[in-house]
Amino acid sequence: MKFKNLILFLFVACIAFPWSCIAQSNESFADLFSDEPQFLPVEQAFQFDFSQADNNLTLSFTIADGYYLYKKQFKTVVKNAEIGEPSYPESVKIEDEFFDEPQDVFYQKVDIDFPIVWSKQDGVVKLQFQGCAEAGLCYPPTTQVVYLNEVVGASSESETEPTTVVSEQFELADLLSGDKSLLIKLVAFLVLGIGLAFTPCVFPMYPILSSIVIGQGKSIGTSRAFSLSFIYVQGMAITYSLLGLVIAIAGAKFTAYLQDPIILSIFIVIFVLLAFVMFGAYELQLPSKWQEKLNNVSNKQKGGSYFGVFLMGAISGLVASPCTTAPLTGILLYIAEQGDLVLGFFALYALSLGMGIPLIAFAVTGGKLLPKAGNWMNIVKVTFGFMMLIVALTFVERMVVHVWTEFAWAALGLALFTYFYVMNQNSAVTLWKGIRTFVIFIGLFGSAFYGLHHYNSLNGTVQNGAANHSAAGHPEFMVVKDLDDFQAKLAAANADGKTVMVDLYADWCVACKEFEKYTFPDPAVVEALDETVWMQIDLTDNTPINLEFQDHFGVLGLPTIMFFDTQGQELSSARVTGFMRAEPFAEHVNRIF
Repeated sequence: MKFKNLILFLFVACIAFPWSCIAQSNESFADLFSDEPQFLPVEQAFQFDFSQADNNLTLSFTIADGYYLYKKQFKTVVKNAEIGEPSYPESVKIEDEFFDEPQDVFYQKVDIDFPIVWSKQDGVVKLQFQGCAEAGLCYPPTTQVVYLNEVVGASSESETEPTTVVSEQFELADLLSGDKSLLIKLVAFLVLGIGLAFTPCVFPMYPILSSIVIGQGKSIGTSRAFSLSFIYVQGMAITYSLLGLVIAIAGAKFTAYLQDPIILSIFIVIFVLLAFVMFGAYELQLPSKWQEKLNNVSNKQKGGSYFGVFLMGAISGLVASPCTTAPLTGILLYIAEQGDLVLGFFALYALSLGMGIPLIAFAVTGGKLLPKAGNWMNIVKVTFGFMMLIVALTFVERMVVHVWTEFAWAALGLALFTYFYVMNQNSAVTLWKGIRTFVIFIGLFGSAFYGLHHYNSLNGTVQNGAANHSAAGHPEFMVVKDLDDFQAKLAAANADGKTVMVDLYADWCVACKEFEKYTFPDPAVVEALDETVWMQIDLTDNTPINLEFQDHFGVLGLPTIMFFDTQGQELSSARVTGFMRAEPFAEHVNRIF
């Protein structure tokens, strides 16, 4: 009753003295009922300033009372310039609830001095920092951009000017932050997305979409195929875009969470069940009472519901999320540095919509060209059932890399082509039957040979994870255990006058395996890295040690290849994310070193 009386009193007071209610802000009224602390905006909590005196750059923060900045969260990215090691004032160690170990932090004020080795006019230094409030709020990483005056290096000749090698992802991040129109930016990422539609991470989406559109078991018109595939792509695009925002804020560790064995096991079960639906073992349908109420679910169609199609698209967005590419990383870098979530979301959406355009074309044309009735349609459905098992086995490989998974691939190939052989026997004798028979025998022979090859490997070394990725053709990777181990090995390599390449690897990363198979063994790559120490850290498991390494270097996804010069400095603008073929990778390395 007291609460009701208080509300009634405030209501009468506002009617009798309206100016008093207008004069009092909503914040004052909220304070009457809330004891929650009021936090400052990040730009007020950490007031930034900078100054340049010849070849010295000073970055300053005035820190509000009750707030602090982390020393280890200061990171820089430089373009058209080169800066030396920073000089920090004395820090304070605190026990922080956000970290397991004591952290070095700064209170009140901090001045960070950087020597400028050289810089073009308007050379760029991007500083990322992160701080917290003692009352319990930790701000997301924030970026400040500083433009430098020209500094001529003491050892540089007048006719030669140092150049900074910039990777594609940094160029794309600059595209988003540049002066070009919004339409041009979005169209550029739409076109890049179309190219990504033909990468291994998107391949599992083709059988998923085909089972929805082509595998319905009856004739389907072009408009129906288009509407189903369009809804599917919307589910994929929205999920992919939202996940991108989360990854840009939370870092690559969120991607690793999606590779948790429990989550992957759920996906595996889903796709195995869908495979048996295609095989005709049972049908997925709503209860009869629900079917009577919902007109959009007809003829027991598992793929006819728009909601179900959208849901499958959302799951497909999760399928593609672990794959890091240069366009994706460029967008994530822009979001992490500029904090513009709106433009970042639409750029991600344009990218994923581009990935979906070939999917829509595949579904529409496949739905028109493939037979829709009779025995041929049953063969099509069973084929997509096998493709569902391929998707499930792809998820298995994200958890287990073992010779037995290779046997599973061989067995799946033998089963698929044996089915094709049996079905082909019942067809009429024509030239096309002969061609099909030849292709089927090639498939059977290839599957059997693949299984036999890996059976012979049981007598030798069984590959399992990143530790045994020492294939002939390139130098063996030096295994990095943790951040401290890496820094020690980096120092040892620098002492020998060597540069360092670090491969960030995970068993669930498809493109990481492409690097190992196609790029690293290439003679041009080996030659380019002749004076470089090859190091590799296995980030398959989401352990505190791996998370510390990713947080320290601001890793947004895998694969990531990092390069360090002979002074132990990372050439951050030359970092490579996403798969790169041997020739461009070798050229990239030659430009760096």
